[in-house]
Amino acid sequence: MRFILASNSPRRQELLRNAGFDFEVRSCPLPEPSPERGADPTQYAMAAGQSKALCIAAEAPPGTLVLAADTVVVLNGLILGKPVGPHDATQMLRLLSGKTHEVITGVCLARAPDTIETRVHEITFVTFRDLDDEEIRDYVKSREPYDKAGAYAIQGYASRFVTRISGCYFNVVGLPVALVAEILKSFTAEVGSRK
Repeated sequence: MRFILASNSPRRQELLRNAGFDFEVRSCPLPEPSPERGADPTQYAMAAGQSKALCIAAEAPPGTLVLAADTVVVLNGLILGKPVGPHDATQMLRLLSGKTHEVITGVCLARAPDTIETRVHEITFVTFRDLDDEEIRDYVKSREPYDKAGAYAIQGYASRFVTRISGCYFNVVGLPVALVAEILKSFTAEVGSRK
């Protein structure tokens, strides 16, 4: 089954390709909303994923499936999005140092044009070892943190920071692939039974 991935993320594209999915890529031209102070992280991630999916579904040919996702890093209820610069990345990494945080991905699947949708989420717990200022500085200089929620890429240099992970590794990379496979299967079965 072919679908549209509403994302420019090379990591999401690679994960889906490696899992054998057939898809095309389109991205929503709307800017990503910033979470409001005190926003529920899971609801925020799911709403952001839904917004991206519906943006593309509205313009897609009838019957087209659109998949979108949004990933956030959460520490003690504080949502850490993508850093806006070196200072922001440094602050995020200092916050994460020596602590366990959550990585939450909200996933939305919609069918164009009637926007029937399924929204789900995945949560993974990640623990960082204590980081010293020099390694944070070196990592920020690598530029790897800049387009990543929480200012790190678990599959890259930041793998050196992770002492423990509980849950789906691929969720931390940017897309819980097994969950996506499950919702694609159940969504197509559900829509097919309505015909």
